[in-house]
Amino acid sequence: MQKGWCAMYWLKSGLLAGMLSLAFTSMAWSQSFGRPAAAEEIRLWDIDVRPDGVGLPTGSGTVARGKELFDASCFACHGLEGVGASRDRLVGGIGSLTSNNPVKTVGSYWPFATTLFDYIRRAMPYSAPGSLSNDDTYALSAYILNLNGILPADATLDKAALLKVKMPNRDGFFTDPEFAGLNWPL
Repeated sequence: MQKGWCAMYWLKSGLLAGMLSLAFTSMAWSQSFGRPAAAEEIRLWDIDVRPDGVGLPTGSGTVARGKELFDASCFACHGLEGVGASRDRLVGGIGSLTSNNPVKTVGSYWPFATTLFDYIRRAMPYSAPGSLSNDDTYALSAYILNLNGILPADATLDKAALLKVKMPNRDGFFTDPEFAGLNWPL
């Protein structure tokens, strides 16, 4: 019995030592792995948009153009007029957040219209994320905001107009006291 215990001890110790040496060796090798990203490569990925509008590109789009794009590329997942299909519902739910059945949509939950633009630009359409032009992204944002009653049907959305949009739940968010002194640009 004692002999079996000793053999297991040395086996476990050997495995542990081997794993540790492999981990340290791989860390050393990783220092020479890859190459620094070129400035152009970084520029292509640096497309985030902050709530205060930093990062918004030039361009513009109309509600009408957004409807055309939505009907061609978005309704299969988000349903006719954004009411939901196989993916998230985009429209409705305003005033429902304090109910027993809150409906979180762009219009009822999201605090900033710039977040809508940023998400569409980086993640949509599902089959080809990041493939939309700036103009098409503004147009889809305008259409979704229109469906939620936030923009009129004849609206044109661009950087200046997007920054003026006040979302229905904008004041429903607050700064956590832990982060209160950070001076977020909101």
